[in-house]
Amino acid sequence: MYLKSIFLSNFRNYNTLSLDLDKHINIIYGNNAQGKTNLLESIYVLAFTKSHRSFIDNNLIKNGCDNCKIRGVVVKDSINSNLEIEFDLNKKKLKIDQDLIRTVSDYITLMNIIIFYPDDLELIKGSPIERRKFLNFEISQINKDYLKILSDYNKLLKMRNDYLKKYSMSYNFDKNYFDTLTEHLIDKASYIYYYRYKFVEKLNNYVDNIFKDIMNLNDFHLIYKSPITFDKRENIKIQMKERLNHLYDVELKLSTTMFGPHKDDLEFYLGDKNLKNYGSQGQQRVAVLAVKLAEIEIIKKNTGYNPILLLDDVFSELDDSKKNNLLQYIKKGIQTIITTTDLNNIDESIMKQAKLIEISNGNIVQIKEVE
Repeated sequence: MYLKSIFLSNFRNYNTLSLDLDKHINIIYGNNAQGKTNLLESIYVLAFTKSHRSFIDNNLIKNGCDNCKIRGVVVKDSINSNLEIEFDLNKKKLKIDQDLIRTVSDYITLMNIIIFYPDDLELIKGSPIERRKFLNFEISQINKDYLKILSDYNKLLKMRNDYLKKYSMSYNFDKNYFDTLTEHLIDKASYIYYYRYKFVEKLNNYVDNIFKDIMNLNDFHLIYKSPITFDKRENIKIQMKERLNHLYDVELKLSTTMFGPHKDDLEFYLGDKNLKNYGSQGQQRVAVLAVKLAEIEIIKKNTGYNPILLLDDVFSELDDSKKNNLLQYIKKGIQTIITTTDLNNIDESIMKQAKLIEISNGNIVQIKEVE
């Protein structure tokens, strides 16, 4: 799978851009604040329908404009699929081959993306919300049902919390209704727990070897932090029901749901050392990179296709040894799109295989095709 071309209209600092991409390696270079990261962001948005940099869709629209559009041609098995996403100030439209798509879960599995960018360190250093968001996005790429289940869970969670806030200390509290909400919440939660646990288990099959290849250090692994003991989905449901029953009086008092997958976390360990608290920035950076590279293998096994790899200024953060160790993962037939401010940061062997695209002030200055 690869992205054959991309077209932008009124996106961030771009008026219009039309660009054909090489199916192997593309290097986008130029000074800071010229639009390199914006271009990578547009590819991410085309895949996921939302940005990794902003929660507000309207921020994607160029200043002074009412809408923006991204179009791209994705190739799988020599078959072209035309993706399109359009934002205006009130809504967004998704299309595949000109057909309007109304359900996000029907759209986002068509184009698989792995992105690494400087702010990814927040995956380790930031709040548990960032790590749950990471799990949710990445699992959605390989499991079409997950996004719908997660959406249902969040709706039920809101209904349950709203009911607790409104009626928990009232004579109008309907225990039967509340138990029904809880039963449905547990059913959805059991799927989320199961899929997350299995995904982390798959990541752990790869991350240690990748981390060792880049850093020459052993025993890097992930821990999905939850009070649940993972087994069959039915056993997860039993555990969750028992715990919520135990927390019933506390939840009535605090008027909120105290337990569930919305409270869990993902931890990064090197041996017995939690990298969030005790890892160097270099170890943290490579840990995140190892996780992202592990996803390549998982996506390929689940979909039959390599994802598209986006690397935003990653080489400037690595020394020569780690750069060379990373290169082996780029040379495996994966379409890779790299941004950099300095071509000297890129290994010469990669440069010879790459299409070079210079960006300045939201415009393509020059293109050099693969030699």
